[in-house]
Amino acid sequence: MKLNLTKVVNGCRLGKIQNLGKTENHSMDIPGCLLYTKTGSAPHLTHHTLHNIHGLPAMAQLTLSSLAEHHEVLAEYKKGVGNFIGMPEMLLYCSLHDPVSPCPAGYVTNKSASVWGGGGRVEITVSKFMAIQQALQPDWFQCLADGEASCEEGTSIKRARKSVDRSLLFLDNCLRLQEESEVLQKSMIIGVIEGGDVMEERLRSARETAKRPVGGFLLDGFQGNPATLEARLQLLSSVTAELPEDKPRLICGVSRPDEVLECIERGVDIFESFFPYLVTERGCALTFNFDYQPNPEETLLQQNGIQEEEKCEEQIKKIKTTGCNQKMTSFEINLKEKKYREDFSPLVRECSCYCCKNHTRAYIHHLLMTNELLAGVLLMMHNFEHYFAFFHSIREALKNDRLTQLKELIRRQAC
Repeated sequence: MKLNLTKVVNGCRLGKIQNLGKTENHSMDIPGCLLYTKTGSAPHLTHHTLHNIHGLPAMAQLTLSSLAEHHEVLAEYKKGVGNFIGMPEMLLYCSLHDPVSPCPAGYVTNKSASVWGGGGRVEITVSKFMAIQQALQPDWFQCLADGEASCEEGTSIKRARKSVDRSLLFLDNCLRLQEESEVLQKSMIIGVIEGGDVMEERLRSARETAKRPVGGFLLDGFQGNPATLEARLQLLSSVTAELPEDKPRLICGVSRPDEVLECIERGVDIFESFFPYLVTERGCALTFNFDYQPNPEETLLQQNGIQEEEKCEEQIKKIKTTGCNQKMTSFEINLKEKKYREDFSPLVRECSCYCCKNHTRAYIHHLLMTNELLAGVLLMMHNFEHYFAFFHSIREALKNDRLTQLKELIRRQAC
C-alpha cells in the first residue's frame, strides 16, 4: 500500500491510496468514505441495485459484531468473507463495532473485549480475534482495542491510561499473531488511538501506535454530543499532528456532513457512511446542497432565499415538539409528511441519480405508506449516491482551493 498526497492545505489532505488489496491493483481517493454494510450487505439493497449507484466507494465496511458468531462457518468455507457475501471485487475493512448500535460499557478486561451480535454478547480474546480475522480474510481490519473511554464522558486520567495500555497490549499481541499467520500476511492492521478526553493519554496512544508496523490509524471515541464538538476537534488536531503523513487516518462514529468537513480540516482521511442509512430508516431523503460556487453565500441566498430560513425554523420546531423527529437533521426531508403527498418534484432538483430521475417525492411518500420495502430500496439508493457525491465534491473543492466555500455552504444548511 502506498499513500500519495497531492495536496495538503491547512491540515486538509488530498490524495490517493494505491496498491490496495491482496492483489495490490486497487486504489482509493482521499478524503473518502467506506461503504456501510449490515452483516456484509448494503442495507435494503441487492448486489444489482448496489452497483447501480454512482461513485461507489472502493472499500466496504464489515463489523465484527455482526460476523463473530458465524466465524466457524467462514473458517470452514476458507475463501474469505468477500466471496461468501458475493462481493469478491470489493476491498473489505473489518471494524470492531457497528457505529449504528453502541455497545454497553464495562466488558473490557486486560485479556478480552466484547461485541454484541444477534445472540448477545461475544467475548473475544486476542487469539479468538485473530482466528476470526483469518476466517474473514479482510484487506484491512481494526485491531482489538479498549474503546470505552470516549471524549464526551469526562473520562478520568486513570481510566484513559488503562484504555491506552490495554489497546497497545492488544496491538502488540495481534501483530505477533499476524506474523505467524500465512493467511493474514497481506492484510493490514489498523492501529486504534484511544485515551478519552485526556490530552496526555491521547498523544501517548498516537506516538506509541505510530511506532508499531500498522497500516493506518483509527481515531476512536471522537463521536459525541454537538455541545462538546469544539473540545473534541481541538483534541483531534493535536492527535493527528503526532501521526505520520504516509499512512491513512480513519475515524469512527463521525458521518454528518458538517462534522466530516471539520474533521477533514484536522487531517482525517476516511469516514464511515452510516449517516445515509440512519436517514433512510427515518423515511427521509438527503437533500442538502454541496454545489459550492465562487460566492456561495450569494448563490445560496439566490437559490433558496426565504425558503431555506423557513426550512430551518420548521426543522427546529419539529425537534422541539415531535418526539419521533428528535434525531432528524436539517440535511434531510421527512417524506412521510402529508405535504409531500402531492409534490411531484424529484427528491433533489437537478440530481441525476436513478431515484430522482425516475420517481417523485409523492411516489416515495405513497410507498412509505403502502410498501416500505420498496421505499427503503429507493431511499437507500438515493441517500448513498447523494452522500458519495458529497465526498467527490469535497475532493474537487480541495483541488480548486474552495473548501472554505463548501464548508460555509454546509454550515448554513446545518441549522
